[in-house]
Amino acid sequence: MTFPQHSPAATRTALLEAVTAVGDEAVALLADCRGDTRIPNATWTVAEAAAHLAMANELMAALAAGEERPYGDGTPGALAAANEVSLAARPERDPAVLAEQIARQAGEFAAAAGPLTGAEPMLTPLGPMDLDTLGAYLLTHMLAHLYDVAVALGRPHPIDRQRVGLTMPFLRTAMPLVADARTAAGHSACYRLRLRGAGGFAVTFTDGAVAVSQEPPRRPDCTILIEPVAFFLLALGRCSTAGAIARGKVLAWGRRPWLAPAFPGLFTAP
Repeated sequence: MTFPQHSPAATRTALLEAVTAVGDEAVALLADCRGDTRIPNATWTVAEAAAHLAMANELMAALAAGEERPYGDGTPGALAAANEVSLAARPERDPAVLAEQIARQAGEFAAAAGPLTGAEPMLTPLGPMDLDTLGAYLLTHMLAHLYDVAVALGRPHPIDRQRVGLTMPFLRTAMPLVADARTAAGHSACYRLRLRGAGGFAVTFTDGAVAVSQEPPRRPDCTILIEPVAFFLLALGRCSTAGAIARGKVLAWGRRPWLAPAFPGLFTAP
């Protein structure tokens, strides 16, 4: 199977345009809503999720502008703790005000990143990565939390196949960082992931250690074909493997196809 190829410049333009567009869409999504509506299966309200997004967008815009902003130690646990501290320090809970901040800071990130090459090294909340991968991180983060808000409010979410494709540099970078040491302990297997219409990559576990590569280093034990939006939601812990399989979003084959349902559980969602 072949997939469309885009030049790095075109992909970069699409990424920054998506960051700005999703920030703008937050304004409509959060319009005329109750900020105290609970996010399903979470401890946050809609207003708290919006406050977190406003804070995170401001942080990433500052990083793109060249500022140094330490935030946790790069582990999911420390990141969650830093999120709670920063949320407590941000008292604003008006969804309309927060939506404007989300949009403005997304635009400021794109404005700061636009004149640069995209290869500039950045120290981010999940460790070092280049600027374009940071942009994919920002897009991933907005899509995930705005999905939560959309579900809570019963409104359309902003995730689509094209946007998922733009998040892949971050998701691939993050996988080794968020491997679950408990569930991955001692695990050895080679997975080939193929996203329908959006490319693919390999994830290899060797006695619990994980490596991500464009091509599998050996014959895959399990090939997983998955619809891109379903992959994104599974990767971010927003849907269950059983539900995705039941809806026909996931197919698996190979020498050990039974490994597929447990694959998402080898990671802790960032």
